[in-house]
Amino acid sequence: MSIKGEWIRYGDQIGYFAIPERAEKPLPSVIVIQEAWGVNEHIEDVTRRIAAAGYAALAPDLFAVNGERPAALTQKRIDQAIAFMGKLGMAAMGNPAARDAELAKLPEPERSEVGETFGQIFAGTSSRLYGYVEPLKKAVHHLRTEREETRGQKLGCVGFCMGGGLSALLACEGAEVSGAAIFYGSNPPEEKIPNIACPVIGFYGGNDARISAGLPAFQEAMKKAGKSLEVTVYEGANHGFFNDDRPVYHVRAARDSFAKLLGFFSRNLAG
Repeated sequence: MSIKGEWIRYGDQIGYFAIPERAEKPLPSVIVIQEAWGVNEHIEDVTRRIAAAGYAALAPDLFAVNGERPAALTQKRIDQAIAFMGKLGMAAMGNPAARDAELAKLPEPERSEVGETFGQIFAGTSSRLYGYVEPLKKAVHHLRTEREETRGQKLGCVGFCMGGGLSALLACEGAEVSGAAIFYGSNPPEEKIPNIACPVIGFYGGNDARISAGLPAFQEAMKKAGKSLEVTVYEGANHGFFNDDRPVYHVRAARDSFAKLLGFFSRNLAG
């Protein structure tokens, strides 16, 4: 299938948009929400994969302000930080003190640049998540009302890591989202769960204790509020298992979760 992928601007936002060129329009749409590493080649590829399944897909660049990223969050700088993280073991990745100790060994200006990028990405993560909800709502508005190929059609969202938490928060914003998928993302605040008006599906790594430990509370809160939540936990899989650019990639978990994701979207968006 011929997939057209391109960077677009809508209002004061930018994002990577992909669509099957020969599919009859209009199409249901999916917002693909980035990891903390931004809309990089991996997220662009995931956006095209979803488009190849018969959807219009948009990955908003949440780091861009009026179409431009700040210096510390350019893709070159983020790739530099990823390369540094790739040299650390799994234990050091989740240990800020160990990470800082290794950071201190870098020569300048690399040490300052990587440190600044980490500061931009990870400092105040919880509060920053809420700041990204408004840009996501602008993406919803663009697809639902402005774009001819998707206007008036159902819309879903899927997010990874940071984006998984944002996918849950976007679902809490009301009825314009018809299905929300979470890949190893943080739970939404319990007080917001009654606002969810769509089915939710979640995929988690059995080795990802930091995230998976909160699953029972999330499931109980969703059940209490009468909401639909389908959860799959993959034993032996780590946080980030879907990202085939990283050492934590887990092919069986990635394959099964993607099949379940497409089935979820087919049931809730394409019907």
